[in-house]
Amino acid sequence: MTGTLSTSVNSTGGDQGAVHAPVAVALALPLLALLFGAGLLNTSSTDGCGQQAAAQPGASADARTAIPRTYLRLYQETGRRSGLAWNLLAAIGKRESDHGRDPDPRSGVRAGANHAGAAGPMQIGIGGAAGNNWGGAPRHRADQHTGGFAVDGNDDGWADVHDPADAIPGAARYLLAHGAPADPHKALFAYNPDTAYVRKVLAQAARYANGNRQPVPGAGLDTGLEGCPGQVAAYAAVPGNAAAKVVAYARAQIGKPYVYGDEGPHAFDCSGLTMRAYQAAGITIPRTSQTQYQHGPQIPAGTEQPGDLVFFAGSRGTPSAPGHVGIVTGRGRMIEARCSTCGPIATAPYSGRDPVAFTRPAAHNRR
Repeated sequence: MTGTLSTSVNSTGGDQGAVHAPVAVALALPLLALLFGAGLLNTSSTDGCGQQAAAQPGASADARTAIPRTYLRLYQETGRRSGLAWNLLAAIGKRESDHGRDPDPRSGVRAGANHAGAAGPMQIGIGGAAGNNWGGAPRHRADQHTGGFAVDGNDDGWADVHDPADAIPGAARYLLAHGAPADPHKALFAYNPDTAYVRKVLAQAARYANGNRQPVPGAGLDTGLEGCPGQVAAYAAVPGNAAAKVVAYARAQIGKPYVYGDEGPHAFDCSGLTMRAYQAAGITIPRTSQTQYQHGPQIPAGTEQPGDLVFFAGSRGTPSAPGHVGIVTGRGRMIEARCSTCGPIATAPYSGRDPVAFTRPAAHNRR
């Protein structure tokens, strides 16, 4: 991000927040042909929620020979996990740093930042004219809630803008928050507000694709339900009680990306996921992890059941104002959208992670 873009997060606690981006300028219609050719816009494939599903093309001979093997793997893994076309990420990496190979020490690719404050192989702003889109220090602990787009992509406990394993998913997270995958030209213009830059990235993305488009894994999750797997109305007919509906909804979101402040249907933060899961069961709960904790009612540890909420003091919360929440599925496991890794929604154990409380919001409907 070598332009003058800056973002801000308006946080009211927990995982709630809203990313404010500048309005992107519309680009010329001839770009549409390039978007189709690059496998970045596909009107025949959506995630069933009105969200355009990006194609995941194979790698062309140019991509296989010109992109370092480690970078190609990171681009493709990030594409699969985020739902973005991997070749779009690779094209950004090419334009910004030649996949980390820019030899100029003033570029900020391996250390420091360039003259505009952009750093790392994806040239994400860490200060100055580029703004601090990364959030916090260029390298900071993954559990620090900085309000930026930093990611601990390799799960080593650190979010490092100079590490491609972190920078590439960080760039994906930024694009997701600014219109991708449905509108890649808008997201690219937000990344660097220069129409020439957008055209060059799209042209490079087309060269990296071999034209053998494949659907995005997990984009159209088969839940056995009619309608969108992220829309709450689809779960009214799920058999069982409210807890069964809560868990069914949460399971259907597994594999979707974590995006700070998002409430679905194509991405969620932790409390956005729990709020929507309870809406699917016909129950309204507050938006943030702190207010969901206060909403209660609390239940003793060891008596939790599937559908209950489990709270943690992580993500800069406290035992009395938890910063993270998940949905209990049974046998010490939960479904969560976890900020500290910023990976896809997944199941995970909560035992050994020191949960501070359990609540049963469904109990409010039993009065």
